[in-house]
Amino acid sequence: MEKRVLIIGGGVIGLSTAYYAAKRGLRVSVVDRGGGGCSFGNAGMIVPSHFTPLAAPGMVAMGLKWMWNPESPFYIKPRLDWELAAWAWKFMRASTKEHVERCAPVIRDLSFASRALFEELAASLDFGLVKRGLLMLCKTQHALDEEARVAVAANALGVPAEVLDAKATAALDPAVTMDIAGSVYFPKDCHLSPERFMAALRGELEKMGVTFHDDMKVKGWRTERRRVLAVETSRGEMEADEFALCGGAWSPGILRGLRVQLPMQAGKGYSLTLAKPRELPQLCAIFTEARVAVTPMDGALRFGGTMEIAGLDKTINARRVAGIVKVVSRYYPHFSPEDFADVKPWVGLRPCSPDGMPFIGRIKTYDNLSTATGHAMMGLSLAPITGKLMADVFMREQPAINLSLLDPERYG
Repeated sequence: MEKRVLIIGGGVIGLSTAYYAAKRGLRVSVVDRGGGGCSFGNAGMIVPSHFTPLAAPGMVAMGLKWMWNPESPFYIKPRLDWELAAWAWKFMRASTKEHVERCAPVIRDLSFASRALFEELAASLDFGLVKRGLLMLCKTQHALDEEARVAVAANALGVPAEVLDAKATAALDPAVTMDIAGSVYFPKDCHLSPERFMAALRGELEKMGVTFHDDMKVKGWRTERRRVLAVETSRGEMEADEFALCGGAWSPGILRGLRVQLPMQAGKGYSLTLAKPRELPQLCAIFTEARVAVTPMDGALRFGGTMEIAGLDKTINARRVAGIVKVVSRYYPHFSPEDFADVKPWVGLRPCSPDGMPFIGRIKTYDNLSTATGHAMMGLSLAPITGKLMADVFMREQPAINLSLLDPERYG
């Protein structure tokens, strides 16, 4: 009899988990609450360059400085919330040099493994994978000097990086006019269209026989001793042999009632897509000082950014959006704020763990419950390898990558 796997969450992590589970011969069903998620409107970047976890030295001081600017890249909305306070305390405790040194090799291994899987997927699925690298564009010499130090660390870790002056940067991507001091080029980074990837992956899953239950909410669980027997949904109970929680920012709420703690906060991000941009760069890029990502997608150009810790709230904050629009012309001088006048902002909620590392693996309190969530801004980038690791978990095999730093119960 085929082992039945029920995956909660139809975002990029859930679909990737479904794909690799189905490839292993498991009978897979996906339950999704609907409403879209951060898998569809993000910057579409695959980034081995991002080997530093969100919790890193200097992030707390930077966050405190930015908190007073309503247009800044990072913002924590003040509110009386014990879970937020506990998360912030854990984030502060994790923001150390030692934590980065422990985590960077793991993130590197996950990133390169995921990149290789994207290449495999691109051989049979059409989602616009572009392997031209990424530019960290620096407006000031100070920022370029800081990024040059990151480049040294990257090369030492086996992540190729090259420091370029403004002229060399322009030669690498002459399709766009830039006003910068220089850049750091990461040749192994890639980009794609997240909407196309999600559509292609879902289509392939349907061909593989995966069953989808859309617009269905999980309301509770039925358990017996150390086993989950069924999930209670808005349309009745669903039984399975293995249960996987891939619910993104909603995961902690879904787990309530199981006495499992996943400390996590939703990090709101925005994107704006110009259908007919004045200029179309060929490489994806990040405006370093402004923390804004830029990605060409099928002739359009997407700008994405901000990390707003404000709970499960998808309300669009106009000041945050204005902060993104305002910086574009500083780096790309041929663009202007008027270009965005009729562009509707997209908003998504990223699942952020306190230490910047995802929660991947089996929840030991139960024999047949596992989770894959907490990827923050790396959900798309790490989706294929996460799915493959989860398939190993379902099969009770030793994962190819050590998951100890990703233990879902590392906070008790």
